[in-house]
Amino acid sequence: MSAALTGARFLASMLERCGLTHAFVVPTILSETLIAMDEHTGVERVVTHGEKAAAYMADGYARASGRIGFCGAQNVGRANLAAGLQDPYLAGSPVLAVTGGPVPSSLSRRAYQEIDAFGMFAPVTKSSVHVESVDRLPDVLRQALRDATTGQPGPAHVELAGHAGEPIEHASAELDTFVDTRYASVPALRAAPEPGAVAEALRVIESAERPILVAGGGVRASDASAELVALAERLSLPVATSLNGKDTFPGDHPLSVGVVGSYSRTCANRAVSEADLVVYVGSQTSSQVTHGWQVPPASTPVVHVDAEPAELGRHYPRTTPVLGDAKLALQALLGAAGSPADRTSWVARVQTLVAEYVEERRPFMESDESPVRPERLCGDLTRLLPSDALLVADTGHAGMWTGGMVDLCHQGQGYIRAAGSLGWGLPAAIGAQLAVPDRPVVLFTGDGGFWYHVGELETAVRWKVPLVVVVNDNRSLNQEINPYTKAYGGELRGRHHEMWQFDDVDLAAVARSMGASGVRVTRPADFEPAFAKALEADGPTVVDVVTPLDALAPLGYAP
Repeated sequence: MSAALTGARFLASMLERCGLTHAFVVPTILSETLIAMDEHTGVERVVTHGEKAAAYMADGYARASGRIGFCGAQNVGRANLAAGLQDPYLAGSPVLAVTGGPVPSSLSRRAYQEIDAFGMFAPVTKSSVHVESVDRLPDVLRQALRDATTGQPGPAHVELAGHAGEPIEHASAELDTFVDTRYASVPALRAAPEPGAVAEALRVIESAERPILVAGGGVRASDASAELVALAERLSLPVATSLNGKDTFPGDHPLSVGVVGSYSRTCANRAVSEADLVVYVGSQTSSQVTHGWQVPPASTPVVHVDAEPAELGRHYPRTTPVLGDAKLALQALLGAAGSPADRTSWVARVQTLVAEYVEERRPFMESDESPVRPERLCGDLTRLLPSDALLVADTGHAGMWTGGMVDLCHQGQGYIRAAGSLGWGLPAAIGAQLAVPDRPVVLFTGDGGFWYHVGELETAVRWKVPLVVVVNDNRSLNQEINPYTKAYGGELRGRHHEMWQFDDVDLAAVARSMGASGVRVTRPADFEPAFAKALEADGPTVVDVVTPLDALAPLGYAP
């Protein structure tokens, strides 16, 4: 159906009909559209303190809900927005980014604040399109939604002519308002695997003596956790996960071995290294999940299930490929599976590796030392996280600590993490909490990550976002200790500390000064009551946990 509409009314209507509840922007961008959202839709406009933060909020919103996340920035701010799209691109997150752009009359005339930044979006989006006429909005936006939600999801960028898109917003035309809402969330389309591929994969799996399954973010995006558990139990398959797939398999299941790769558990890396077959489901077999393609070695036979054909066999040449959606593929494997092979000794071996790891880490996870050991903090989070909580982890040590040492043992618990951008955590967690207001959202970050976008705490206060921010506060970027030890000739001497240490700041007091709640924890026994109170607050709370300066997360194991 077509109607005479301005570009602004069309954009506002289309985004609302896609199920959008919040738009994350740095003004001035799409002013008329934002007004139309206020007057004619239920979409809330969230003004952030930076374009990168707007992109991260849209990313957290998309990952938490599975729906399209929206962010926008004016012409001069689009380079900052492009930088923020790196994380959702790496993580396969369906984000729609709309920016201003040049108009033909201003090209090569040194117009105010005009820089040709359009090319910056190519490496961090699945598609990037410039629009100069309002009548192109319907087809361009519909394609952007398809690009963002099909195959391997990822950001799509639409650049509107004008500093803030004004020429497109103000113009009127007969615009087709049809929206195919299948492309407003992931997975938009599910492709079923070929029966022959399923049969061959099962033959390979059933003939293996020591197979192990690695579940990736594709299992999470496909909502295939139940099928994953059922297949693992049917075929006696131990299960490791990538960081992106951490919440797809219960951490206390007898077949669980934990996160594998660089940010991992030693027992998971050892188990995958000893396997004679690795079954990847919804995982790209990237460098992180394979610890630089060492775990498993490149010669290892692999069964690879993925919705993206180009990923099948990319890194492991001895691959049996299964092209298809993770949920449908697991259902097909489960439906065709026969009697499981006797893998009692292999499962017992894997369980021994897990038990050894648990015992090795137990003294740290039960430590009563002050400052608080990060391992103890992770152990307490395993015990105290609500059964429907979404745990958000920043990158670096935050991902290493939570990936390796927090167990998610309830079906309703979830986990999302930064794909590489330090500081992603706070804005992403705000976006996630706005996307799932009925679930508790808990952020685990370090003080180094917290400082990146500390201004967004004011955004959380302004919107009364009941986010719990747990800060592993070691007054440093202590993940840099080893690199600078090496750079200084194998010892820490001279002014090395300037490269990784910060002043000791009470971050709880900073939070209180910004209108949030804040409590500083210096003893392990004080964390539980502080965390319980934070979960009950009607706005953001920063739990600033003082941890040792030299507590380093263990590095990934390789044979």
